[in-house]
Amino acid sequence: HYERLGARARVESTAYGYRTRYALPHRAPLVSLIIPTRNALPLVRQCIESIERKTTYPNYEIILVDNGSDDPAALQYFKDLAERPSSRVRVLRDDREFNYSALNNAAAVIARGELLGLINNDIEVISPDWLDEMVGIALQPDVGAVGAALWFPNDTLQHGGVVLGIGELAGHAHKFLPRGGKGYFMRAVLSQSFSAVTAACLLVRKRAFEQVGGLDADNLKIAFNDVDFCLRLREAGYRNVWTPYAELYHHESATRGSDLAPE
Repeated sequence: HYERLGARARVESTAYGYRTRYALPHRAPLVSLIIPTRNALPLVRQCIESIERKTTYPNYEIILVDNGSDDPAALQYFKDLAERPSSRVRVLRDDREFNYSALNNAAAVIARGELLGLINNDIEVISPDWLDEMVGIALQPDVGAVGAALWFPNDTLQHGGVVLGIGELAGHAHKFLPRGGKGYFMRAVLSQSFSAVTAACLLVRKRAFEQVGGLDADNLKIAFNDVDFCLRLREAGYRNVWTPYAELYHHESATRGSDLAPE
């Protein structure tokens, strides 16, 4: 199949189906990882240190979006990050009222990478090759957004792709599935297309991000901007993919409340 498509990929048989491994280009494209935060020093330090310590993918930068932080310890940490010799980290100060969409859109403008990674400040890397896996998929011409397997700290699944229509709008597939569970028709352990994936850890080519206008900073400032973004990618002819082979912890909602709060 991949030979007919002219795709540089190999296929491995698993106990539950097949896994595709896409070959990365000889020169790995730069990925710009965008991490918005306001203070939250323990979380953001854990996030950045886990990326730097565990990630095997060689070519990435981190754009830390400082959204009005006022904690002296956090500000000193951000300063230290930016001033390290040959630092991969750039700090973008943005003092506007919290608007997740606008913060990411502003960082995307200054991003140098061919690919953008939208990363929550409460993410922690589990699998060292998470970025290799996501980049390989995101570089396929028909792919828009790529999402990861995100686990709660108690090792139950937080994100296995986004399904439309549940929870009155959209919800996560296989939520709370224990680690080791295979899910409905083995779908919790197989890569597949979904209507949407969460922007807590999302990879997309910058060109596709710009093509559909980025995140909706006017109407969806806090929640559901990722669902809307993925649907616009689909309307533009792309498919969105979730992979179980990029695994990270998501210490969800550590810094903000419920998406379903009236405000």
